[in-house]
Amino acid sequence: MILRAMTTWALLTFSISAWAISPYIQGDSVAGGNVQAAATAVEGKLKGGGFKVVGKYFPKNLAGYGVVIATDDAMLDEVGSIGGPAVMGAAIRVGVKADGSVAYTNPDYWYRAYFRKAFDKKEAAVKTLQTRLQDALGAGKGQGGDEPPSSLANYRYMIGMERLDSSKNKLAEYGSFAEALKTVRDNLAKGAGKTARVYEIVMQDHKLAVFGVAMNDSGKSDGEWIKKIDMQDNIAGLPYEIYVTDKEVGSPHGRFRIALAFPDVGMGQFMRISSLPNDIMETMGEVAGAEKKSSGDAWQQ
Repeated sequence: MILRAMTTWALLTFSISAWAISPYIQGDSVAGGNVQAAATAVEGKLKGGGFKVVGKYFPKNLAGYGVVIATDDAMLDEVGSIGGPAVMGAAIRVGVKADGSVAYTNPDYWYRAYFRKAFDKKEAAVKTLQTRLQDALGAGKGQGGDEPPSSLANYRYMIGMERLDSSKNKLAEYGSFAEALKTVRDNLAKGAGKTARVYEIVMQDHKLAVFGVAMNDSGKSDGEWIKKIDMQDNIAGLPYEIYVTDKEVGSPHGRFRIALAFPDVGMGQFMRISSLPNDIMETMGEVAGAEKKSSGDAWQQ
């Protein structure tokens, strides 16, 4: 009886792990030496594979790590047809290290979370993208933890925490898409909240836009907080996003976005950055052009 129970447990454990999906896939290594050279090599591979490179990011206070951001025309069409916060799926992120290591966002993981109930209809397109990325960058092991596919469509870190479509995502609303877009562009250009633009993807016909945002404020910069949770090897989880959907400006809540990007992080590690979700909301609020009521309040328009 004990042996049967142990066998059943082992089979169940294997079954769960076999069906779990990792957020990142290891690519083939490129020539190392410095992270900028590694990023340039990855950029060449992406362009050779038919992708458009829209930005590169080397976080402050994190020497030897970087991210190359690209888009794919076919996937942009799929993202645009869904809209809303799924616009974050417009960006394909590839992490690089100075030693030449490469790991990129796993489409099967991220689009399950972004497309949600629509994923089944888009799965063929996601698989096509995944094959093209594997051809361009290599197809190694998964890394960064994992989640069961069934949990990603309605993902949240734990009961009571935010999902993709949390009402807390909304930061500001304007009279038109053009006004909202201009506000975010202008504020990033002047470094509101000690930020900088990493990339910009605009789908004018769908009134959608997403920006990658470098957070550079001393003490809570991207390079500092990712080291606190020991996730720098999964640098493809950065940069953070702010997006425009029609007249609204929003950004994913930290307790959703950070947990989704780093599912291997435990509660003890999260406690090291317990104030970060609120810090991000305040920073993105500045970029969105929201007004702060008082020093203790969240950003509101």
